[in-house]
This record gives sequence, C-alpha cells and structure tokens, in this order.
Amino acid sequence: MNDKKPSVTVIGGGLAGCEAAWAIANAGILVDLYEMKPKKHSPAHTSNYLAELVCSNSLKARRIDSAAGLLKEEMRRLGSLCISAAEQAAVAAGGALAVDRDLFSGYITKAMEEHPNISVIHEEVTTIPKEGVVVVASGPLTSEALSEDIQRLCGKGLHFYDAAAPIVMADSIDKEHAFCASRYDKNAEENSQGDYVNCPMNKEEYEAFHAALVSAEIAPLHGFDKANPDVYEGCMPIEVLAKRGADSIRFGPMKPVGLRDPKTGHRPWAVLQLRAENNEKTMYNLVGFQTNLKFPEQKRVFGMIPALNHAEFVRFGVMHRNTFINSPAFLTAGYHFKLQDGLFFAGQMTGVEGYMESASSGLLAGLNAVRFLKGAVELHLPRTTMMGALAGFISDKNEDFQPMGANFGVLPPLEKSIRDKRERYGALSHRALADLEQFAVENGIQLVE
Repeated sequence: MNDKKPSVTVIGGGLAGCEAAWAIANAGILVDLYEMKPKKHSPAHTSNYLAELVCSNSLKARRIDSAAGLLKEEMRRLGSLCISAAEQAAVAAGGALAVDRDLFSGYITKAMEEHPNISVIHEEVTTIPKEGVVVVASGPLTSEALSEDIQRLCGKGLHFYDAAAPIVMADSIDKEHAFCASRYDKNAEENSQGDYVNCPMNKEEYEAFHAALVSAEIAPLHGFDKANPDVYEGCMPIEVLAKRGADSIRFGPMKPVGLRDPKTGHRPWAVLQLRAENNEKTMYNLVGFQTNLKFPEQKRVFGMIPALNHAEFVRFGVMHRNTFINSPAFLTAGYHFKLQDGLFFAGQMTGVEGYMESASSGLLAGLNAVRFLKGAVELHLPRTTMMGALAGFISDKNEDFQPMGANFGVLPPLEKSIRDKRERYGALSHRALADLEQFAVENGIQLVE
C-alpha cells in the first residue's frame, strides 16, 4: 500500500471495482485501486483496459419496463460510471444497450486514471488486508492465491463452480398441468399447499421429453472449464444423467414415488418438482435439473413438460467456473462482510449474475464503504428496487444459494394483481423508481436527474 495511506483499498479493476472506486472517490475519499493486469491476466481476459467486457458487448434492454432497463435506470440515478460509459460507447442494437468494447473500457480506464482521488496500482493482491476499509471485487476468475485467502475467511462457504438449475416465473407455470404436494407427504392428497409444485408427465410425454433431452445441443465449455473435467461429479447435468438409460432420470430427480396426481388419482409416470426460490414464491427452481444445454435448447426441451409449455425463464441453467461466496451466510444487504468490519465484497463473487448486476453491487458497496468510514448507517435499498432486491436476494437466508441476475421475479408482488405482463412490469418499475426517490430523500442521497 502506498505512503498516502488511502482510506479505502479496492481489489479488482472490473466493472464492480471501478464502480466502487468511483463512488468512493467522488465522496472525497482517497482510493487505491489494485488491478493485476497487465502483469497477469485471468484465463478469460485479453485486454489491458480496466472494466473489460469478457463475453457479450450487450448490456441488455434499455426499456425501463424491463428488469435490465430498470436496473440501469436506478444505477444512472445513483451516479453510475458504467452507465455513463455505456451511453458514450453505445452502438446500434435495437432496443438493447450495446457498446463498443474498447470505447467502453477505455472511457472507464481514463476516468480511473485521471480522477485525483484514485491511484491505479497494477499489482496482484494475494491477501485481503485485515485492517482498514476494503472492497473485494476480484471477479469470478479470481486468482488462485486470493481465492485461497478468501477461502480462509469463508471456509466451505466459497464455491468455485456454478451448477445451477433453471428458474421460471411462478405465474407462467400452467397450473392446469401441475399440483402442489410434498413428496412422501402422508396428507398430500388432502393438502393442496405442499412445498413443491409438481409437473406430472405420462409415459408418452416422458419418452418424447427424454429423447429430446439426450439429443439436445450442449453449450461449449471454455478452456478454463475444460481443465476441470471432474468438477461436476457431485451435481450431474440432467442431460448426462439421461444418457445413462431411458429410466435413469425417472428413477432420479423425476421419480414419482410418494406423489399422486389429484386430477387422475394415480401416480404419474414421471414428475418434475419445482421448489420456491424466494419467500414470495414468485420464482420456482427446477429441482435436480442442473444443465449445460444451450439456453434456447433449455427453453425448447424443458418446455415439453406440459406445466412448462409457456414458462418464462428468469434464469437458465449454467455449469461453469465461477468463484462466488455463500453470501446469505456472510454478507449484509449492503455487501458488508459480517465477520470483518470494514470489509465489503462486490461483483459476481457476491452471487449477482451479469455485467450491470456486478456494477450495481460495486456502486452500492462503494456507497456503503463511505458510510462506514463516516460512521453512518449502512444503506439497504428498498426491496422494491431492482438493486435492493438483488442485494436482498444474495443476503437473505437460502440453503441452496445460487447466483441470480436482474429479473422481476426478485421483486415483491404488486398489491393489486395485473394480468397483462407489460403493464405489470411497467407498474413494478414505476413503484421501484418512486421508492428509490423517497429513499434518497430520507437518507440524504442526491440522485441524478
């Protein structure tokens, strides 16, 4: 650390780290921003710029009545650097906000290097400082040494790979082809409030589904995923399990034992169980359906299950290298690490999924790092906002925590139900921005007009 003894150390020069550094520096506080490039690159990074976009150049929809658009609008109002950079580097992309990668990253790099309160230090950090205020935003491909130090803090609460099943919106499940019950529930026939939504299939439906599943296209693995062939032994992809035999998944995650379809009075041939992903039960997880199928294939094949024929997927299944901590056990809704005062985490390591989601966590972590230094109460944004809902999702108790991106399923439902989806999403966005404005007034936050 340099002789100026800056008030805050930020580890990682990706979107989250730069967003955190920007928020802190603009509050008049000195920042040391550590980035190991160009001396050392992760397997996925090639550019020497800060805030490098590794995958797509799309930052998703612009519309405020979309989850991605609402998130970006909230960030813009809170003074986001990434949103400013995206507007400067935007390229034609219809209703999406897509950017010229080099212009986007170059804009942010220049902002970091020219800010009088920010010192960009190109060195690898291998251990987290035990004193002072620190924001760790080292990303899903955190170096081995730093990962080991984070594991020291989290123990078994640090995950190195995503193995997540798809999640669908509750109101998109066809209830005519589903019933509620818990497996082995002795009172299942009388109890329509079981913990699981069951999606039954008859023999013909199951056989057609199985045939499509074993022949579906699999997503290609990156080099750093291929290097770890045994990583998914404990969470077998559903398509791999299906290839072991026609009845392999019917005797596995789709076993109908202990369930009886109230519409037929008989046990189904096979059953997919859906488990609530949040307390509001607005989203449901496909139990046991970890998968590496391409996203369109997931929608096509899983849509062959009658109850999911018109399902809206808020997250597709993924299986890849992705270092993230068990945030519900360790982080507050302000991204503050519970076991070390002054330590914050941000970015995909916290369990938010996506470019802008990562940047938004950095923005909130940066604002809270400033408040920690000043002895002010930590900011927990309203759960009705997309930023607040994501922060709440990663910090709420969850025994099967997996990363999540922006979607309307994480927001609490409206007081009055609205059937039309676009109208409902518009109402959720209107409520979010109104609540953000009120929250800002109550907490002395200056929003950008």
